[in-house]
Amino acid sequence: MQRLPHLILTFAILSTSFAVAEEKKAADGDKKKVEKITFDDHVLPIFRARCGSCHNSNDRSGGLVLDQYAAMMEGGSSGEVIDPGDGEFSYLWLLINHEDTPKMPPNADKLPEKELATIKKWIDLGALENAGSTAKIKKKPKLDKIEVTTTRPADVAMPQKYLGEPPHVLTKKNAVTALTSSPWAPITAVSGYKQIGLYHSQTLDSLGTLPFPEGQPHILKFSRNGALLIAGGGRGGQMGKVVVYDVKTGERKTEVGNEYDEVLAADISPDQSLIALGGPKKMLRVYSTSTGELVYEVKKHTDWITSIEFSPDGVLLASGDRSAGLVVWEADTGNLFYDLTGHRGSLNDVSWRPDSNVVASASADGTIKLWEMQNGNVIKSWNAHGGGVSAMDYTREGNIVSIGIDKVARLWKGDGAKLKDFGGLADIGMEVSYDAETKRVFGGDWTGTVHVWNSEDAAKLGVLDTNPPTAAMALATVEPHFKAAKSAHAVAAKALADLTKALTDRKTAADQAVAVSTKAKATADQLTAQKTASEKDVAAKLATLNQTNQDVAASKAELDKANVAAQKAQQAATLAKGKLDQHTAKVGQVKAAAAAAVQGVTQATKTLQFQVEAAKPTPDEQAVLETNPEVKAAVTKRQELVKQAEAQLTFAKLLVDQTAPGVVDAEKTLAELNTTYQAAATNAAKLATNAANADTAYKTAMQAQAAAQKAKTAADATLAKLVADEKAAIAQATATKANADKLVAAAKPTEAEQKALADAQAAATATAAKVKALEERIQMLKAAQSQVASTDGAQK
Repeated sequence: MQRLPHLILTFAILSTSFAVAEEKKAADGDKKKVEKITFDDHVLPIFRARCGSCHNSNDRSGGLVLDQYAAMMEGGSSGEVIDPGDGEFSYLWLLINHEDTPKMPPNADKLPEKELATIKKWIDLGALENAGSTAKIKKKPKLDKIEVTTTRPADVAMPQKYLGEPPHVLTKKNAVTALTSSPWAPITAVSGYKQIGLYHSQTLDSLGTLPFPEGQPHILKFSRNGALLIAGGGRGGQMGKVVVYDVKTGERKTEVGNEYDEVLAADISPDQSLIALGGPKKMLRVYSTSTGELVYEVKKHTDWITSIEFSPDGVLLASGDRSAGLVVWEADTGNLFYDLTGHRGSLNDVSWRPDSNVVASASADGTIKLWEMQNGNVIKSWNAHGGGVSAMDYTREGNIVSIGIDKVARLWKGDGAKLKDFGGLADIGMEVSYDAETKRVFGGDWTGTVHVWNSEDAAKLGVLDTNPPTAAMALATVEPHFKAAKSAHAVAAKALADLTKALTDRKTAADQAVAVSTKAKATADQLTAQKTASEKDVAAKLATLNQTNQDVAASKAELDKANVAAQKAQQAATLAKGKLDQHTAKVGQVKAAAAAAVQGVTQATKTLQFQVEAAKPTPDEQAVLETNPEVKAAVTKRQELVKQAEAQLTFAKLLVDQTAPGVVDAEKTLAELNTTYQAAATNAAKLATNAANADTAYKTAMQAQAAAQKAKTAADATLAKLVADEKAAIAQATATKANADKLVAAAKPTEAEQKALADAQAAATATAAKVKALEERIQMLKAAQSQVASTDGAQK
């Protein structure tokens, strides 16, 4: 049971392969030399017979000429119609084979199969003009390489027009084999039979259909910037390709691959330079979108390649196969990066986390595994779906959405914790996608139904299927609903108007009374606010007056205190001055005595010096000193005078020593008395200044007291008036409020009236919304019809 989806796919592909093989066998048995097919010899006769009446050089319907080779190769108003070497995708072939619109011939069956085969083979062989022409195969268009980024593009791609009618209108649905949602726009693409339906993810309206004549799409993916849609598929056992579409215009930008079996997996690199594909041939092939050439191919897988995805940064490429193989490659070179083993069943899908550091794999063994790219180890594995996981994808937010054989889709956190289950599938789940713009989950099942859920509450919002409707089909379904919705809205609107009018008169009177009451209340409130402010002002004025009274008393006390201190300081200074003057006189006396003592020492010293010189014997006296008593007596007498002089000097010095300390003490005392006086004088001056300042402060306080008393008297008068005005206003407001309450009570709807009004409003709103939605839908469908008609007219 784990491999059921791929067993079913295998059966379908092999059945087709057997049919092709039988056809090929029959053809080989009847081989003959292939002749050169030319325009002049083989195709022109068909065009003249089938198309010449409209597309000739004179009429040129749609700007297209089919009876002249050069003009035909230029194409018509829609551009070139023939792609030499590629009949399958030439626009002319798509029209005459009824794979695109407008179908040719118009309003008629297809050309006979033999003629169709001739035209297609002519294009495939190079669309030669004549037997001498050489085939010129037109180069395929290339895609420009872009910068890799994971941020929202400035220009988010949305279809700029209706992309076209479905080339195949079927009644029976086939299984959903491919499903994807744009990373940045509300677009979801669904696989169909040889076509791809694009839908608006919010409204679920068809945005048009892209033809995929190659066969059944098995893989759909948007480019990382949402500008391109790639489709891979084909016909089992016959061919497979990957086609790239421009999302805005629906134009086929390019194609790669020339497989001999269906393409089952494909992806385009984030820079749009490479396309990787794989399928039943087990070969991973990577092509250049610039040249269309094969860049490299590797055959490591041992079974069908079932899943392929480039990492968001474009560095790595992951691929998985039906035998549980999971390989990570270097995207640019194809060199092996990791060979990851761990799954026990077919690897059905791979997806990269937005940061490119983790790749997730989903398997038929029922598990989802997360592999880190640092060492290639499994960092998380959990059983996601019983019976097998069919498809899985990382969301833009880093969560994971999956679907499985158990007929359930699920949303997981990035760590594997389950967030929501989405049930209601009629059969096994095949494909899943997540639209980040609308926060919706899309899940496709085996019956061909695509279920749409709200990811936040799992509520089912609608369904899509693999058979996109034509604009005419959708319009035919919508118009009767629109007519019924308009009638229902008219009834609901009239019921609402009648009920509203019955309540209007009572409410008008009540509103007027309420307005009068409100105005009276506002007046009273204003006066109350003014009175409150006035009361605060009176209180403030009283506080100011009290403060000024305190300031006056305090300043008077300070003045008295300062005057007393100044008087005491002045008395102390006068006393100190008297002591200083008295001691100054005494110091003069002591100094005079000391000076006299010093003068006595000086005089005694001079006398001593004179007596010492006089006492010395003269030479004559020295000669007779010992012999002449008179001389000796005279000398001795003089020497006695020396002793007397010495005694006088000693006394004079004693007197100096006695008077000197008195001078020092007197001067010291004088200095101390002078310091005391200076301090007293300074203090007296300072206190006199303080007294003067205190007097000034006292006078200022007296002035402030007078001003505060005047302001208090004025505030009292204002408050008295406001009290009287407020009383009158409150009385008026009370009276008007009573009247308004009475009228409001009378105007209030009863419970029955309220319920009827609410029901009528809800009905009117709901019916109006329905009418608007259906009207917009009809406008869109009519615009699509006009677009299709315009295109058909241009081609006729």
